[in-house]
Amino acid sequence: MSDSPIKKTYLLDKRRVRRNFDCAAQRYDQYAVLQREISQRLVERFDYIKIDPRQILDIGCGTGGLSVQLLKKFGHAQLVGMDFSLQMAKMFRHKIPWRRKLRKNVYTVCADAEELVFPAQRFDLVVSNLTLQWCNDVDRVFAEVKRVLRPGGLFMFTTFGPDSLKELRDCWSRVDKATHVSAFYDMHDLGDALARNGFADPVMDVEHVVMTYPDLKKLVTDLRMIGASNATQGRRRGLTAKSAWRQLEACYEVYRRQGLLPASYEVVFGHAWCSPPG
Repeated sequence: MSDSPIKKTYLLDKRRVRRNFDCAAQRYDQYAVLQREISQRLVERFDYIKIDPRQILDIGCGTGGLSVQLLKKFGHAQLVGMDFSLQMAKMFRHKIPWRRKLRKNVYTVCADAEELVFPAQRFDLVVSNLTLQWCNDVDRVFAEVKRVLRPGGLFMFTTFGPDSLKELRDCWSRVDKATHVSAFYDMHDLGDALARNGFADPVMDVEHVVMTYPDLKKLVTDLRMIGASNATQGRRRGLTAKSAWRQLEACYEVYRRQGLLPASYEVVFGHAWCSPPG
């Protein structure tokens, strides 16, 4: 971000990100427990916001979990599901109800959130569930969202905050100096970025979620199975040495409670309005 730039070692290798999600597309729904829960919480927030969108864009639609819920809630709307991963977008195509396919008002697009391939003022509602953490320049994303929103349109999103996977980050820092966990945007920085890019009335809040696992291998496997493997520029290339893995496991055991290992997530919720020109 402009005021809080990501260190070069934490910048994401976008080709690696795309490859990870392409490989995970077939099994994503089986393992994306947390992602589904956050998606549901995001949709529930529409109960308190007065909006009747005709055109919706879902940035980072993945296999379509959020998009399908939005289609149920806003039955008359046209929806575009966009994802960086072509294989994820294809999986979403399989979930589109056949009536929607006949009406031809649901589309999928493979594109980057930092360079939206849509004309200006195209959508009434833009949503994004757990996608911003895979973007290197959130200011660029917000500027693009502002461009494609109609005046008075709504932008609603979730992402992970800096306390996410804090246990894993702490333990890896005791093993080596490579980057193993992404740098996540702070809630306040995101709010500032919304204002900086011309959004009105930004609202930000945080919820904390803790997932538990029997062992570290299960945690790392679940991350890999949804495509959330390490894609930072400063990552260590090659396989992790057995000695490093044993050291990591020993360090993580300090966090074990009631027989389980925790993985903490700081979930940032945000929404803001596209103010009219001037």
